[in-house]
Amino acid sequence: MPTLEHNALVEMFREHPELAPHLLATLLHVEVPPHASVAVVESSLDQLIPVEFRADLVLELRGATGTLVLAIVIEVQRDVDPDKKFSWPTYVTVVRARKRCGTVVLVVAPDAGVAAWAAENIDLGLGLGNVEPLVLGPAVVPEITDPADAEKETELAVLSAVAHGNGPNGLTVIQAALVALGLLDQEHAMVYFQLIWNGLREPMRQALEALVMERQIEGEATFPPFVQRLIDRGMREGELKGMREGKLEGKRDTLLRLLARAGLVLTEDERARILACADIATLDRWIDNVLGAKTAAEVLS
Repeated sequence: MPTLEHNALVEMFREHPELAPHLLATLLHVEVPPHASVAVVESSLDQLIPVEFRADLVLELRGATGTLVLAIVIEVQRDVDPDKKFSWPTYVTVVRARKRCGTVVLVVAPDAGVAAWAAENIDLGLGLGNVEPLVLGPAVVPEITDPADAEKETELAVLSAVAHGNGPNGLTVIQAALVALGLLDQEHAMVYFQLIWNGLREPMRQALEALVMERQIEGEATFPPFVQRLIDRGMREGELKGMREGKLEGKRDTLLRLLARAGLVLTEDERARILACADIATLDRWIDNVLGAKTAAEVLS
C-alpha cells in the first residue's frame, strides 16, 4: 500500500515534470538530450505485460519538432525490494519499445542504504547486458542550508530535508526548507511538511519541536503557521504554555535577585507588578534597567 511519503514524492514529479531532467543534469551529471517540453504520460505498462508491472510515473521529453528524445521512468523507493531488480529492466525495455526512444529509470530513494542498493548494476544475464538505475539519494542530493537557495528550488529543498533531516546539519536543512514552504499555497506546503516530518527520527523531531516552541515563545513567526499546528498534533496543549511560563518565572527570579543585590527595595505594589508581568520583552528591559538605577521605580519605568 503506497504511503503518504511515497505518494507525495510521486506527486512532486507529476506536478513538476521538468524537475526530473533538471536533477538528472545537475545532480547526476547525465547528458540530457536538448528538449522543448516534458510531459507526464501513462504509467501503466500492462498493455504488453502483466498488470502488476506499474511504474510510479513516466515522463516524455520532446524536442522542438515534437520528436521524442528521452523517456524517464520514475520510481520512488523507500525500502529494499528485490523484485524491483526484475521489474526495472522491464520498464526500460517496454517503454523503449513502445516509445522508440532512449529510456532510463530514475529512482528517488531518501534512505542512504536503499539508495546504495538501488544504484547497483542489474545484470540481465551472463554479463552480456545490464540496466543501471539512476538514483537520487543522500549521496547526490545536496544539503541546502541557505533559505535563499531553498526558495529558488523548493522541491530540491524538500528532497534535501527528507534526505538529510536526520543528519548533523539536519535542523539547519529543515529550517531552510520551511522558509521555502512559506511561499507555497497551504495545501502543498502542508503535504511537503508532512513528508519531511514523517521522515524524521525522534531526536530530530524533538529538536524541531523545541525550536518551534522557542520561536513561538519569543513571538518570532519565522515558520509557516501550519508547522506549529501539525507539530501540536503530537504534543499536549499545555507543553507550550508550561514552557513559556517557566521562562517567564526565570526572568522574574533573575530580576528580583538583581534588585536585591543592588540594594533596591521594592514596595508591595512593585513586587506584585513584577510577579504579574507576562511579557518577556518587558522583563528583559527591566533587567537591563537595574544597572545604574538608584530606585526600583527607575527600574520599572
